[in-house]
Amino acid sequence: MRLFSTRLSKILMNAPLATDNCLLMPLLTLFSAPKPFTNPHIAMIQRNAIKSWTLLPDVEVILLGEETGLAEAAKELGVKHIPNVARNESGTPLISSMFQLARENSNSGLLCIINADMVLMPDFVEATLESSRLLLDNRQQAVGLQRFVLLSQRWDYDITSPIDFAAGWQSRLRESVRKQNQLHRPAGSDFFLFPKSCYQDIPNFIIGRAGWDNWMIYKARKENWAVIDCTPSVMIVHQNHDYSHLPDGKPHYEHPDTNENIRLAGGQANIRYTILDSTHQLADGKLIRPKMTSMRFSRRFELFLRSIFFFLPERMIENIARPKRWKKRIQKIVNRKSPHEKRSKPCQVRQRRRPP
Repeated sequence: MRLFSTRLSKILMNAPLATDNCLLMPLLTLFSAPKPFTNPHIAMIQRNAIKSWTLLPDVEVILLGEETGLAEAAKELGVKHIPNVARNESGTPLISSMFQLARENSNSGLLCIINADMVLMPDFVEATLESSRLLLDNRQQAVGLQRFVLLSQRWDYDITSPIDFAAGWQSRLRESVRKQNQLHRPAGSDFFLFPKSCYQDIPNFIIGRAGWDNWMIYKARKENWAVIDCTPSVMIVHQNHDYSHLPDGKPHYEHPDTNENIRLAGGQANIRYTILDSTHQLADGKLIRPKMTSMRFSRRFELFLRSIFFFLPERMIENIARPKRWKKRIQKIVNRKSPHEKRSKPCQVRQRRRPP
């Protein structure tokens, strides 16, 4: 595995295969901008996640930002820390700066932006190697390898105590996660793994707000890259948490900065892309085309409608193209009483009793 991952990294970076430092080159660099470590639960789940990353083979970790407790956590966990990430007016890190810093400070051919609450296990690295090997076997060589992105659905997991990383922790965690059985719908993406040469023109998206992750898939599809859904082959674990770290405790998609992300993405249509738009799936050691499901069919129909009504205003297209809005309207019509029904009540005919 080590030999192949080194060769892969050299190909991805367009470097000679035989160099003195080739054995020092990691396969993959994970980079993230954690939240402040002030909230005890947030601090715990972030330490759980970052610790799991450090246990992966052939991986380096970069933490970005100046959040409270971050420098101490990075030192404690033995990972690289880069504080000088660019921010918006509110002090929130910008995705574009994160990508630039990761690219400049990474020694590997693959990069992966990931949320700091995601626990990873060795199957993550195995899926990376397997996908890359299959792309090579398809004779796409360096050109093909420069154009792909890996993603997957997450497993949501309620956790209240630190993970015990003693021997066998992966098996124990898998069993516990499966018991809770919370596979997240294919709507949000918590990591994107891609060759270093990709995504060099990232807009100034704001981390921790909605929209930018959908744009990542839109960008890949627009550029005709392979979008590989690894859900059948990996288990990535999202440790559930509240939104107390955000203003008023509201979810990220209700935050005003989300509107800025949508604007930078180019509008609503470009942030509708999800894992349902993947071009391939990694399953049983093979890259296959995703099976047609009702959700995928609805998504394709939506794209078809958008292509037909492209000339209409954005709000009108949203109303036409999104099947969920149809369902809501139909339900309202079904539940709504007509004006006649509201005004009139059924007449009750009283029968006179005949005198005895």
